[in-house]
Amino acid sequence: MAKGSLSTHVLDTTTGKPAAGVRIEVQRDGKSVATGVTDDDGRIRELARELDPGTYRLVFDMRVYSDEPFFSRVALDIELGGGHTHVPLLFSRYGVTAYRGS
Repeated sequence: MAKGSLSTHVLDTTTGKPAAGVRIEVQRDGKSVATGVTDDDGRIRELARELDPGTYRLVFDMRVYSDEPFFSRVALDIELGGGHTHVPLLFSRYGVTAYRGS
């Protein structure tokens, strides 16, 4: 199977603005395989590439973005195949939502 790539963006639904400065780590089998920090538009356009198909964990560290986060870290376990996958995270003070984007 073809290798995969991964991108993400983080939106603060409380303010209606992108979340800049959020650190995101990609892990596989408990080991870090990539890290990045969201830009001024809340995006990491190329978080990881050349990923083998399988299960990965995306860890969003919200402590850097917010002074008093309720969710200090958000972890998502995802199944990657070949091709590109985009995983947005929407968050507010007391809520998070993620989905597979395009």
